[in-house]
Formats: sequence, C-alpha cells, structure tokens
Amino acid sequence: MIEYPNELNKIFDKLDKYAIKPIIIGGFVRDYLLNKTSKDIDIELYGISSLNLLQNILEEFGNVNNVGKSFGVCKLTLKNWEIDFSLPRRDSKVKVGHKGFEVQTDVNLDFKTATSRRDFTINAIGYDVKSKKILDPFNGQVDLNNSLLRAVDLEKFDEDPLRVLRAIQFSSRFNLSLERNLHQKCEKMMQKSVLNELPKERVFDEIKKLLLKSKKPSLGILLLKDIQGFLYFEEFSSLSEVEFQTMLVALDTIKPDTTLMLAVICTFFSQMKRTSFLSKLTNEVALIKNILSLLNTSIDLNNITDYTLYKLAMEVNIEEFLCYKNAMELGINIQTLENIKNKAIELNVYNNKLKPFLQGRDIINIGLKPSKDFSTILNTAYEAQMRNEFTTYEDALIWLKKISFL
Repeated sequence: MIEYPNELNKIFDKLDKYAIKPIIIGGFVRDYLLNKTSKDIDIELYGISSLNLLQNILEEFGNVNNVGKSFGVCKLTLKNWEIDFSLPRRDSKVKVGHKGFEVQTDVNLDFKTATSRRDFTINAIGYDVKSKKILDPFNGQVDLNNSLLRAVDLEKFDEDPLRVLRAIQFSSRFNLSLERNLHQKCEKMMQKSVLNELPKERVFDEIKKLLLKSKKPSLGILLLKDIQGFLYFEEFSSLSEVEFQTMLVALDTIKPDTTLMLAVICTFFSQMKRTSFLSKLTNEVALIKNILSLLNTSIDLNNITDYTLYKLAMEVNIEEFLCYKNAMELGINIQTLENIKNKAIELNVYNNKLKPFLQGRDIINIGLKPSKDFSTILNTAYEAQMRNEFTTYEDALIWLKKISFL
C-alpha cells in the first residue's frame, strides 16, 4: 500500500462518483518505494470523457491550471502539493527534439499500453487508489531492488533526446546502474549529438537535478563521461586526470548549491572554456556573473583585514566564497576560513556588501548642487568608510563637510 496525502481522498471520492479511476503514477510511487519524500504527484485518470470535465471537477479543490491542456494534463495546487492530473495518451514522434511529439489522449487505453510511453521502468509503476494495489507491468520494482535503470521501450527510447540526460541524473540520484542495452543506446545517442536538439533550459534542468539531488554528484559526471557525454561537454576533456579527480571530490564535498557546484566544475577550465560550458546551460546573467566572480576573485586568506573583507564583499558573497574555497582546498586552512567567517559576520558583510553611510541626499543637504561629481564624492566616501576613517553616520557627515570645503 502506498501512502499519499489524506487531502486527496476528497478528490478521489468525487472522481468515483463519475466512475473515474485514479492511478498515482511515476515519481511519487518510485520515491515512496525508495523511502524518499516527494511533493510532486502525477495521477492518471481512466474512464473520463474529457479534460473539460476534469477541470470542472477539480475547481472546487484548489487553483487549476490547464497550461498542459494540449498534452491532456491539468495541474492542481493543493496546499504544498503540486498535482498533475492526466488522461491516458499516445505519443507519436513527428519531428526532432524534445517537443517533437504528437499527443493524442485516448480514454480507451489500458494502463499497460498507456504506461508504455514512459522512459524507465522505475517511472512506470502505478498505484490503483481504489483497489489499493501496485500496478507494475514492466517490473520496475524488480529493477529498483536490483539497483538497475532499464528503459520501458528501448526501441523508442531515443525518440526523446532529453532521456539520455534523465538516465544520467536518475542513475546518479538513486545510485543505479544502466542496464547494458540502455547504456549502449545512451552512448549512441551522445555520438549522434542529440543534445544539440534540446534548448539549453532543458539541459540545465537535468544537470541541476543531477547536482542538487545526488548524494554523490560525481557519479553522474563519471557516467556522463562513460557514455561519451564529453563529446557535447567537451570542456571536461581539457582537464588533466588530477584536475578531474580533484573536481569530483570537491563536487561531492560542497553543499548542494547551483552557483557553488558550477564554480567547482569550472575551476580548472580556462576562461574561454568556462564561458563556453556555462553558455550551454544558461543565459542567466546574474548566475554566470556570480560563478565567474567566485572563480576570478583572488585574495590572500592569511592576510585579512577589515578593509580587504569590505572589498571582498563588493566582489562576491563571502559565505559562498568561503564555502567554495573550503571545498577546493579539501579541508586545508579550515581554521583560517572560520576566522574569516567570524570576522565577516562581525563586520556585517558575510552575505552583504558594507552599507554606505552617505547617499546623494546627504551631499545636497550640505548645500552642494547635483552634479557629475556626486558619484566621485560617494565613491570616495565609501572608500573612506571601508578604511574606517569614520564609523558612524554622524562622523560621516563631519567627514563630508570637511572634504566639501577642500
């Protein structure tokens, strides 16, 4: 028996009045069998005539989003749960890419036929809510018990290029070995450069799942290498064996955080390869800037002053910087890093820049008219503040009045 949120029973009772059979499917069932928690629930409905009827049924229970209507999906937000209700469907490949499918809902499909379109056997396990039985037409539980990742339909597996990345991240997250034929299929997909068919956002989504949800993300990177994934992420091929192994150890050491983990991966890349690697994942300017700042900031950790910490806080988030340094140093200088942390907290710049005492209105208040010199005065004042030439707002005003007459 699979345990699910009690709040769903009200929905299931109403569905039953319409003779609609709900089956929980996919990740929620898989995670439950692995003793893992999940907040995303997919429910496939059998015996329903239309998506419009489903939407009408669900509206009394929460906010319904029919953004997935063309795929036969209604999304319901219920408290902290994100629930996808879907109709059984057939997927037909009509063009290249992850979205190159023609989707047709079919109310007459049986569970096994409807589930045959799924990627892996561990994601094709269902739970019949009414009969309280697990439905497992492709022996996904056996594969889970054997720590094996197997395709539901190997012949159609490569129709969706995203599946090769999903194979990597599932293998890494759940410590599964790729079934031999699936391994060969993934390797052939990489050799055919299928990742070029995907928008970078989808690639990044899978890479983030690999990094953030794996106990040992290094397993995913090693599998990526093993199935020829470095043909796409060719930047890894520029690393020496020592650099590659150091990166893997640091990746498993550092806390799960997108900025920090991508910084670790890029540490030994050249500046050009850092740019090319990140450009394959994202166009997020702020994220890329933060990563490159961590990589390009140089500071003598053994010669830290208030001023150097203030300057450091202008370049990076100090908490992130110390976490990154600790991972890359692999435990060396722990006490030094702890001292820097304590000093940064004391100066209130651990997660923020030093807040300036003086602003433009203060310059106007002493009688100066707005001009292009304002920015120069404010920058000079900020520099003086970082050098502790004044430590209160009142002293800052005195300093400002003095320099205004120079």
